Amino acid sequence: MEIRPIAHIRTEFPEKFGIPRQSGLAEHLVGKIVFEEEFRNQDAFRGLEDFSHLWLIWEFSANRHDAWQPTVRPPRLGGNTHMGVFATRSPYRPNPIGLSCVEISSIDMQTSEGPIIYVKGADLMDGTPIYDIKPYIRYADAHPEAKCGYVDGLSERKLNVRMSPELVAKVEDDDVLAAMVEMLSLDPRPSYHNDPHREYGLSFAGYNLRFIVSGGILEVVDIEV
Repeated sequence: MEIRPIAHIRTEFPEKFGIPRQSGLAEHLVGKIVFEEEFRNQDAFRGLEDFSHLWLIWEFSANRHDAWQPTVRPPRLGGNTHMGVFATRSPYRPNPIGLSCVEISSIDMQTSEGPIIYVKGADLMDGTPIYDIKPYIRYADAHPEAKCGYVDGLSERKLNVRMSPELVAKVEDDDVLAAMVEMLSLDPRPSYHNDPHREYGLSFAGYNLRFIVSGGILEVVDIEV
């Protein structure tokens, strides 16, 4: 089977660290899907404006590796419990294929780069190759009664994000600030890290952030532009 990217997504994440571990957890995160020239025919997008959500099929392009392992350590279980790779959504898979459900924010058919789809809630690094998109269909894709294994016993833990007015003032775009706070509240640290004195850094939307975490509070200590 020959498979090639039909598009690439542009997001505010230049690196893996900080990206939400699932799609849809941070609705303020906006991505823009730019299609390869071969796939910019507007007929291919006919009817898409009537859907609210999409499935993205993409590649874990930053997690390429030579050999796969039958077990992985899910972050949601603290990073120390081994589970079968097929019972997880780990990026370390026999084939590095990702699947994300995102909300369509808008579709611009008239750009110099062809049709562009703007989406919310994407959990992808900037430049990630997209292999296909498919509309989300509620009656077939939603199963509220589904059993979700070890995930059923977990709750999505969020941190309280604190940032001084001086640091807030460095972020000129309110939408970027909202997305930044939402992303940080999801706790970007590795699950097995719990050192209240350790300072972490990540890049987001052109800003370099420094922060510490203690007692459920994430304190942003510096923002460099």
